[in-house]
Amino acid sequence: MISMSILRALLLLSLAFTTYAETHHHEFKVQEVAVRRLCRNHRAVTVNGQFPGPTLEVRNGDTLLVKVTNAAPYNVTIHWHGIRQLRNPWADGPEFVTQCPIQPGGSYTYRFTITDQEGTLWWHAHSRWLRATVYGALVIRPKLGSSYPFPTPKIEFPVVLGEWWDRKVISVLRQALFSGAAPNISDAITINGQPGDLFRCSSQSTTKLTVNKGDTVLLRVINAALNQQLFFSVANHKLTVVATDAVYTKQFTTNVIMVGPGQTTDVLLTADQQPGRYYMASRAYTSARNAPFDNTTATAILEYKSANSQPILPQLPAYNDTNTVTAFSNQIKSPGYKVNVPTKIDENLFMAVGLGFFNCTPGPRCQGPNNTRFGASMNNVSFVLPNRVSLLQAYTQNIPNIYTTNFPRVPPLQFDYTGNVPRGLWQPVKGTRLYKLKFGSNVQIVLQDTSIFSTEDHPVHLHGYHFYIVGQGFGNFNPSRDTANFNLVDPPQRNTIDVPVGGWAAIRFVADNPGVWFMHCHIDTHLAWGFAMAFIVENGIGESETLLPPPSDLPQC
Repeated sequence: MISMSILRALLLLSLAFTTYAETHHHEFKVQEVAVRRLCRNHRAVTVNGQFPGPTLEVRNGDTLLVKVTNAAPYNVTIHWHGIRQLRNPWADGPEFVTQCPIQPGGSYTYRFTITDQEGTLWWHAHSRWLRATVYGALVIRPKLGSSYPFPTPKIEFPVVLGEWWDRKVISVLRQALFSGAAPNISDAITINGQPGDLFRCSSQSTTKLTVNKGDTVLLRVINAALNQQLFFSVANHKLTVVATDAVYTKQFTTNVIMVGPGQTTDVLLTADQQPGRYYMASRAYTSARNAPFDNTTATAILEYKSANSQPILPQLPAYNDTNTVTAFSNQIKSPGYKVNVPTKIDENLFMAVGLGFFNCTPGPRCQGPNNTRFGASMNNVSFVLPNRVSLLQAYTQNIPNIYTTNFPRVPPLQFDYTGNVPRGLWQPVKGTRLYKLKFGSNVQIVLQDTSIFSTEDHPVHLHGYHFYIVGQGFGNFNPSRDTANFNLVDPPQRNTIDVPVGGWAAIRFVADNPGVWFMHCHIDTHLAWGFAMAFIVENGIGESETLLPPPSDLPQC
């Protein structure tokens, strides 16, 4: 017989390990406020007057209800970057893909549950270029009773990397879309909204993190920059990578990380150096030939308590150091447990991606290279968003003439993708073409960079999913040679893949989340030029494989 006291102890123990999921209510007010940077006053669009916006802290299994009220003069939506949004694309956020935008004066409540995800994600506006200042961290901790797969750090600190323009970003975008030329580059890289000590009028507000000697720090690094891959390093301190895109990795130690726009990387740092002040620094990784870029360096300060020495700068790689990027990304691997890579492929897509040019009549609207307008495409289709209704509404309500489902599975013409591309292949075709996937199908996509204008490293984000990166390489993908070398044992899982400059990346996933899901380059200039497509994942069988109905407050166009 078990005694009552033992039963009571067992009951208390089981209660201690019961996972209580919480519901978090947040109010986001999108508004223009006065922001001073680089000696100048600006009106910037923010959430709740904060730049960056509020950090949302939740646990795996929790539910979020975020009411977004638009008090800004522009249409807006919010995307919860990397959240799977199972059966619930209504909460995903890309404008005219899963919803009409929230118009000035309007509001919409995003309702979603975190399901089997933990780590660092983030949220941002998904409407034109508003995400330049409308963004924030989304931290998902393990369920109560669970722990990190590493010793609990003493300090956790989000490091949100961004770009700052010394003018209204919407004006920068409008000018570029009018002229057909590349947009003006940013004026500063920022860390938590601040450019740091190397900029005029900035050192008073430089981001600081204070530590005691011996502290373990978890830095949650997010690249929220609009158009720029970024290196990040901390002077004299090693970084141990423990997760990317809210998926745990095999741990490895490095001096520097590279984070593409949209990506997150969690690193552990031990404050084991001589007490002092050390710069955390970030600057561009750039891979396009002869393309202008923001070559500034953002800094924040890691300071040991009571230290007041002059901060030391880390040694950052050269701006075009692709070798360092490759060596870094090749070390990112899944921990080895829970790896379930699809092997029998039902849908095999090959996508040639990159920039192109539209021919036009010389004049003020034709100021791209050699009297053209810049464009971008996937398999020669330059994506055009609808403007009367969202793709998801058109799909669920069977509204005709909004999109077609003939996105090409392979490029319309094969060519030497990374060689000299004939001029006849430079101009893509505009269209709103989607690709249908059956629920549960095993999908492989090979993303192939192209050399029209220039080869370039492209961060490609797939909404509603994370995927295994089973292979990457330089040059043109060769199925007979490269498939044999795929990593099916411990490939990393991500939601945003940096396709190597002049190379390719192969990803695999199971289409187990019904809805309309956007796939696009997370360099917002390239997205505006048409570097995007969308998948329709059909419903499966039964309620658990079927799209949820639309919420009653879904914005109207």
